[in-house]
Amino acid sequence: MTLENKIAVVTGAARGIGRATVERLAREGADVALFDIRPEVAEAAQAVEAMGRRATTQIVDIADPEAVQAGVAAAAAELGPADILANVAGIVANIAPLVRMTPEKWDWELGVNLSGAFNMIQATVPAMIEKGWGRIVNVSSTAARGGLPGQIGYSASKAGLLGVARNVAIEHGRHGITCNSVLPGFIETENVLAMPVEMREGLMAASPVGRFGTVDEIANVITFLCGPESGYLNGAEIDVDGGHQLNTMTLASRKAYKK
Repeated sequence: MTLENKIAVVTGAARGIGRATVERLAREGADVALFDIRPEVAEAAQAVEAMGRRATTQIVDIADPEAVQAGVAAAAAELGPADILANVAGIVANIAPLVRMTPEKWDWELGVNLSGAFNMIQATVPAMIEKGWGRIVNVSSTAARGGLPGQIGYSASKAGLLGVARNVAIEHGRHGITCNSVLPGFIETENVLAMPVEMREGLMAASPVGRFGTVDEIANVITFLCGPESGYLNGAEIDVDGGHQLNTMTLASRKAYKK
Protein backbone atom coordinates (compact mmCIF):
# COMPACT_ATOMS: atom_id res chain seq x y z
CA MET A 1 0.00 0.00 0.00
CA THR A 2 1.17 3.50 -0.71
CA LEU A 3 -0.30 6.85 0.25
CA GLU A 4 2.12 8.91 -1.83
CA ASN A 5 0.69 12.32 -2.72
CA LYS A 6 -2.16 11.91 -0.23
CA ILE A 7 -2.92 14.51 2.43
CA ALA A 8 -4.09 13.11 5.76
CA VAL A 9 -5.74 14.98 8.62
CA VAL A 10 -5.54 13.35 12.05
CA THR A 11 -7.19 14.59 15.24
CA GLY A 12 -5.89 13.73 18.69
CA ALA A 13 -2.50 13.62 17.01
CA ALA A 14 -0.25 14.45 19.96
CA ARG A 15 -0.20 11.07 21.67
CA GLY A 16 -1.60 7.57 21.92
CA ILE A 17 -3.53 6.13 19.00
CA GLY A 18 -3.51 9.51 17.24
CA ARG A 19 0.25 9.84 17.21
CA ALA A 20 0.71 6.20 16.19
CA THR A 21 -1.69 6.82 13.30
CA VAL A 22 0.18 9.94 12.24
CA GLU A 23 3.47 8.07 12.08
CA ARG A 24 1.97 5.05 10.31
CA LEU A 25 0.36 7.22 7.64
CA ALA A 26 3.62 9.09 7.13
CA ARG A 27 5.51 5.82 6.70
CA GLU A 28 3.09 4.98 3.90
CA GLY A 29 3.95 8.26 2.18
CA ALA A 30 1.22 10.65 3.31
CA ASP A 31 1.76 14.25 4.29
CA VAL A 32 -0.06 14.92 7.56
CA ALA A 33 -1.98 17.76 9.18
CA LEU A 34 -1.95 17.18 12.94
CA PHE A 35 -4.86 18.55 14.98
CA ASP A 36 -4.74 18.67 18.77
CA ILE A 37 -5.12 21.08 21.67
CA ARG A 38 -1.78 20.04 23.17
CA PRO A 39 1.36 21.98 22.18
CA GLU A 40 3.39 18.73 22.26
CA VAL A 41 1.74 17.85 18.95
CA ALA A 42 4.77 19.63 17.49
CA GLU A 43 6.90 16.63 18.51
CA ALA A 44 4.69 14.31 16.45
CA ALA A 45 5.03 16.68 13.49
CA GLN A 46 8.81 16.52 13.81
CA ALA A 47 8.61 12.73 13.61
CA VAL A 48 6.70 13.04 10.33
CA GLU A 49 9.25 15.44 8.89
CA ALA A 50 12.07 13.13 9.95
CA MET A 51 10.54 10.56 7.57
CA GLY A 52 10.80 13.02 4.71
CA ARG A 53 7.11 13.92 4.68
CA ARG A 54 5.47 17.31 5.13
CA ALA A 55 3.57 18.16 8.30
CA THR A 56 1.57 21.02 9.73
CA THR A 57 0.14 21.42 13.22
CA GLN A 58 -3.16 23.02 14.08
CA ILE A 59 -3.87 23.77 17.75
CA VAL A 60 -7.65 23.55 17.54
CA ASP A 61 -10.55 22.73 19.84
CA ILE A 62 -12.47 20.48 17.48
CA ALA A 63 -15.68 21.07 19.46
CA ASP A 64 -15.65 24.61 18.01
CA PRO A 65 -16.95 24.44 14.41
CA GLU A 66 -15.56 27.84 13.41
CA ALA A 67 -12.11 26.94 14.74
CA VAL A 68 -12.25 23.66 12.82
CA GLN A 69 -13.15 25.38 9.57
CA ALA A 70 -10.26 27.81 10.04
CA GLY A 71 -7.83 25.03 10.96
CA VAL A 72 -8.76 22.86 7.99
CA ALA A 73 -8.43 25.85 5.66
CA ALA A 74 -5.00 26.69 7.09
CA ALA A 75 -3.83 23.08 6.74
CA ALA A 76 -5.08 22.95 3.16
CA ALA A 77 -3.26 26.16 2.32
CA GLU A 78 -0.01 24.62 3.54
CA LEU A 79 -0.29 20.99 2.41
CA GLY A 80 -3.25 20.85 0.05
CA PRO A 81 -6.86 19.74 0.55
CA ALA A 82 -7.44 16.60 2.59
CA ASP A 83 -7.80 13.17 1.02
CA ILE A 84 -7.93 11.35 4.36
CA LEU A 85 -9.49 12.14 7.74
CA ALA A 86 -8.84 10.07 10.85
CA ASN A 87 -11.07 11.18 13.73
CA VAL A 88 -9.06 9.85 16.66
CA ALA A 89 -9.54 12.58 19.30
CA GLY A 90 -11.54 11.50 22.33
CA ILE A 91 -11.86 12.34 26.00
CA VAL A 92 -13.22 10.82 29.19
CA ALA A 93 -14.34 13.90 31.11
CA ASN A 94 -16.14 12.15 33.92
CA ILE A 95 -16.13 8.75 35.62
CA ALA A 96 -19.17 8.70 37.85
CA PRO A 97 -22.61 7.11 38.14
CA LEU A 98 -25.42 8.48 36.00
CA VAL A 99 -26.95 10.40 38.90
CA ARG A 100 -23.71 12.35 39.41
CA MET A 101 -23.07 13.13 35.75
CA THR A 102 -23.17 16.91 35.34
CA PRO A 103 -24.64 18.58 32.25
CA GLU A 104 -21.31 20.36 31.73
CA LYS A 105 -19.33 17.09 31.63
CA TRP A 106 -21.95 15.48 29.39
CA ASP A 107 -21.75 18.39 26.94
CA TRP A 108 -17.95 18.35 27.03
CA GLU A 109 -17.67 14.66 26.18
CA LEU A 110 -20.23 14.80 23.39
CA GLY A 111 -18.76 18.07 22.16
CA VAL A 112 -15.30 16.63 21.62
CA ASN A 113 -16.03 12.99 20.87
CA LEU A 114 -19.11 13.34 18.68
CA SER A 115 -19.58 16.94 17.55
CA GLY A 116 -15.83 17.27 17.06
CA ALA A 117 -15.81 14.41 14.56
CA PHE A 118 -18.86 15.86 12.80
CA ASN A 119 -17.18 19.27 12.57
CA MET A 120 -14.04 17.73 11.05
CA ILE A 121 -16.02 15.71 8.51
CA GLN A 122 -18.11 18.70 7.50
CA ALA A 123 -14.96 20.77 6.97
CA THR A 124 -13.03 18.18 4.93
CA VAL A 125 -15.69 16.44 2.84
CA PRO A 126 -16.18 19.22 0.25
CA ALA A 127 -12.58 18.84 -0.97
CA MET A 128 -12.99 15.06 -1.12
CA ILE A 129 -16.15 15.45 -3.20
CA GLU A 130 -14.27 17.70 -5.61
CA LYS A 131 -11.47 15.13 -5.92
CA GLY A 132 -13.87 12.22 -6.27
CA TRP A 133 -11.94 10.28 -3.63
CA GLY A 134 -11.73 10.27 0.14
CA ARG A 135 -11.25 8.12 3.20
CA ILE A 136 -12.77 8.88 6.60
CA VAL A 137 -12.19 6.74 9.69
CA ASN A 138 -13.95 7.35 13.00
CA VAL A 139 -12.30 5.85 16.06
CA SER A 140 -15.19 4.72 18.23
CA SER A 141 -14.89 2.15 21.04
CA THR A 142 -16.28 -1.21 22.07
CA ALA A 143 -17.99 0.85 24.77
CA ALA A 144 -20.33 2.01 21.99
CA ARG A 145 -21.91 -1.44 22.08
CA GLY A 146 -21.37 -2.75 25.59
CA GLY A 147 -21.24 0.43 27.63
CA LEU A 148 -18.89 1.14 30.52
CA PRO A 149 -20.11 1.65 34.09
CA GLY A 150 -19.63 5.24 35.15
CA GLN A 151 -18.92 6.44 31.61
CA ILE A 152 -22.33 7.17 30.14
CA GLY A 153 -21.15 10.25 28.24
CA TYR A 154 -18.18 8.48 26.71
CA SER A 155 -20.24 5.43 25.73
CA ALA A 156 -23.03 7.54 24.24
CA SER A 157 -20.64 9.71 22.25
CA LYS A 158 -18.79 6.71 20.84
CA ALA A 159 -22.10 5.07 19.88
CA GLY A 160 -23.08 8.27 18.12
CA LEU A 161 -19.92 8.09 16.01
CA LEU A 162 -21.17 4.84 14.51
CA GLY A 163 -24.34 6.54 13.34
CA VAL A 164 -22.35 9.42 11.86
CA ALA A 165 -20.15 7.01 9.91
CA ARG A 166 -23.13 5.11 8.52
CA ASN A 167 -24.75 8.30 7.28
CA VAL A 168 -21.56 9.61 5.70
CA ALA A 169 -21.07 6.24 4.01
CA ILE A 170 -24.58 6.35 2.55
CA GLU A 171 -24.46 10.00 1.47
CA HIS A 172 -20.97 10.11 0.00
CA GLY A 173 -20.13 6.65 -1.27
CA ARG A 174 -21.20 7.84 -4.72
CA HIS A 175 -18.51 10.53 -4.50
CA GLY A 176 -15.76 7.95 -4.03
CA ILE A 177 -15.64 8.64 -0.29
CA THR A 178 -15.75 5.81 2.23
CA CYS A 179 -16.41 6.19 5.94
CA ASN A 180 -15.70 3.38 8.38
CA SER A 181 -15.45 2.91 12.14
CA VAL A 182 -12.73 1.28 14.24
CA LEU A 183 -13.77 0.10 17.70
CA PRO A 184 -10.73 -0.42 19.95
CA GLY A 185 -11.03 -2.46 23.10
CA PHE A 186 -8.62 -1.96 25.99
CA ILE A 187 -5.45 -0.45 24.54
CA GLU A 188 -2.15 0.45 26.21
CA THR A 189 -2.83 4.17 26.45
CA GLU A 190 -2.09 6.49 29.36
CA ASN A 191 -5.65 6.19 30.69
CA VAL A 192 -5.68 2.39 30.65
CA LEU A 193 -2.20 2.03 32.10
CA ALA A 194 -3.23 4.37 34.94
CA MET A 195 -5.84 1.87 36.13
CA PRO A 196 -5.17 0.00 39.39
CA VAL A 197 -3.06 -3.11 38.86
CA GLU A 198 -5.86 -5.42 40.02
CA MET A 199 -8.27 -3.94 37.48
CA ARG A 200 -5.76 -4.26 34.64
CA GLU A 201 -5.01 -7.86 35.53
CA GLY A 202 -8.71 -8.69 35.66
CA LEU A 203 -9.35 -7.17 32.26
CA MET A 204 -6.42 -9.01 30.71
CA ALA A 205 -7.58 -12.27 32.27
CA ALA A 206 -10.99 -11.78 30.64
CA SER A 207 -9.43 -11.38 27.18
CA PRO A 208 -8.98 -14.43 24.94
CA VAL A 209 -5.50 -13.17 24.02
CA GLY A 210 -4.60 -12.33 27.62
CA ARG A 211 -3.28 -8.83 27.02
CA PHE A 212 -4.16 -5.27 26.05
CA GLY A 213 -3.77 -4.06 22.50
CA THR A 214 -1.12 -1.59 21.40
CA VAL A 215 -1.62 1.78 19.78
CA ASP A 216 0.28 0.54 16.74
CA GLU A 217 -2.20 -2.31 16.27
CA ILE A 218 -5.04 0.22 16.09
CA ALA A 219 -3.05 2.52 13.80
CA ASN A 220 -2.43 -0.35 11.40
CA VAL A 221 -6.17 -0.94 10.96
CA ILE A 222 -6.89 2.77 10.57
CA THR A 223 -4.17 3.08 7.94
CA PHE A 224 -5.52 0.15 5.93
CA LEU A 225 -8.94 1.82 5.87
CA CYS A 226 -7.28 5.00 4.59
CA GLY A 227 -5.69 3.28 1.61
CA PRO A 228 -6.73 2.36 -1.92
CA GLU A 229 -7.15 -1.34 -1.11
CA SER A 230 -10.11 -0.64 1.20
CA GLY A 231 -12.33 0.99 -1.42
CA TYR A 232 -15.20 -1.49 -1.07
CA LEU A 233 -15.30 -1.23 2.72
CA ASN A 234 -17.88 1.43 3.49
CA GLY A 235 -19.92 1.87 6.65
CA ALA A 236 -18.06 -1.02 8.27
CA GLU A 237 -17.52 -1.32 12.03
CA ILE A 238 -14.32 -3.16 12.88
CA ASP A 239 -13.70 -4.36 16.43
CA VAL A 240 -10.03 -4.43 17.42
CA ASP A 241 -10.25 -5.87 20.91
CA GLY A 242 -8.46 -9.21 20.90
CA GLY A 243 -11.83 -10.96 20.93
CA HIS A 244 -12.78 -9.49 24.30
CA GLN A 245 -16.44 -9.14 23.35
CA LEU A 246 -16.58 -12.81 22.36
CA ASN A 247 -15.80 -13.95 25.88
CA THR A 248 -18.98 -15.78 26.88
CA MET A 249 -17.28 -18.15 29.34
CA THR A 250 -16.90 -17.22 32.98
CA LEU A 251 -13.37 -16.84 34.29
CA ALA A 252 -13.93 -19.88 36.50
CA SER A 253 -14.93 -22.09 33.58
CA ARG A 254 -12.01 -20.83 31.53
CA LYS A 255 -9.63 -21.82 34.31
CA ALA A 256 -11.24 -25.27 34.42
CA TYR A 257 -10.94 -25.58 30.65
CA LYS A 258 -7.21 -24.86 30.83
CA LYS A 259 -6.79 -27.81 33.17
